[in-house]
Amino acid sequence: MNAHRIVVLGGGESGVGSAVLAKLKGFDVFLSDKSEIKPQYKEYLDRYEIEWEEKCHTKSLIVNANEIIKSPGIPDKAPLIVKLKQLGVPVISEIEFAGRYTNAKMICITGSNGKTTTTMLVYHILKNAGLNVGLAGNVGQSFAYQVATQSFDYYVLELSSFQQDGMSEFKADIAILLNITPDHLDRYDYQFQKYIDSKFRITQNQKEGDAFIYWENDPVIKLELEKRNIQSTLYPFALERTEKTAAFIEKDELIIRTIKTLLTMPTAELALQGMHNTYNSMAAGLTASIMNVRKESIRQSLQDFQGVEHRLEYVATVKNITFINDSKATNVNSCWYALQSMKSPVVLILGGTDKGNDYTEIEELVSTKVKGFVFLGVDNAPLHEFFDCKLKPCVDVTTMEDAVNAAYNMADAGDTVLLSPCCASFDLFANYEDRGKQFKVNVRRL
Repeated sequence: MNAHRIVVLGGGESGVGSAVLAKLKGFDVFLSDKSEIKPQYKEYLDRYEIEWEEKCHTKSLIVNANEIIKSPGIPDKAPLIVKLKQLGVPVISEIEFAGRYTNAKMICITGSNGKTTTTMLVYHILKNAGLNVGLAGNVGQSFAYQVATQSFDYYVLELSSFQQDGMSEFKADIAILLNITPDHLDRYDYQFQKYIDSKFRITQNQKEGDAFIYWENDPVIKLELEKRNIQSTLYPFALERTEKTAAFIEKDELIIRTIKTLLTMPTAELALQGMHNTYNSMAAGLTASIMNVRKESIRQSLQDFQGVEHRLEYVATVKNITFINDSKATNVNSCWYALQSMKSPVVLILGGTDKGNDYTEIEELVSTKVKGFVFLGVDNAPLHEFFDCKLKPCVDVTTMEDAVNAAYNMADAGDTVLLSPCCASFDLFANYEDRGKQFKVNVRRL
């Protein structure tokens, strides 16, 4: 047994995967979770003979660690983390830890919106091209667990800002930054720059041979690039080309140009429609082109991709009223994209745990596209404060069943009921998936 002691904080997907990898690498491992650990995770911990505790943090068993692997859900300002840092114990993320034990190429995707769709799309293209590729990060099975138990040549990783906060040596071979809008500011002392810095960690340690793909017209990214000395090769994408743009639209054609590739395809053939999805397709297409995937293979995958559950997901049409599940829209900017893609009058279901949201971003779209609101949350005061003056009908509810019924009653034939909450789900639901699933169940009962 290696005397080097690793303590994992958090017994979810990320934490348990990290503990298994640490155990297989011969470390002395202990896992601690302040909440209850789910039965399936306890089973893993017991199978690999990992010591664990739940519903408490026994300080004496934690502070003697040589290194702490922290789950992304635990904020840096949690008293235990502050204490560990004062003691000089290194606190890292699962991504940082697992990255040490694989030589696979890393394709990493971040951004305030579109991460999951782009990640799934990149994975879809590479898998269809026959590459030996794993999918991890914020989606699928934990990265650390896959490194421990499987052998991939490539990983497609969706990285949240929280996961990047614990990265220092880790390097992305291809880094994708889709956009930056204010989100999770409660975790960054309400300082937007701290959140921006976190997102830009995706480029740290990159060298000239690596690639940085980003949205050229994002005002925040633009400004930031002027301040930073990015070492990697830049691949900007935008709707309109400049001399540097590597992916753009011209005469209804998506054009991707890298040193080795020139790929064109009609935008009408893209499986994902809507402006924001065009950006996601550009980022994914660029990634595959840089990796020398055959053009025919990229085109085929961009045409037959099935989309992501809970992200602008069509549920059903009842009495000519369309129901769309966008439960993954946990911030205002995501809701902006959803509203922007709507072609008919909208009844909007909003609400949940407000992270200090500024709703002015969707104000204009609300005035032109939204005919009424259903506020679904424990505390809807911030929503009323902002939207009550907009002179549109609104209803307060605290269950998904009531939300769906209220929206259905408010809508007319030809309208769309859109669940795009702008908020986290933890006031009434286990997570955004639970919220989306409940929405779908209740819509199908109508």
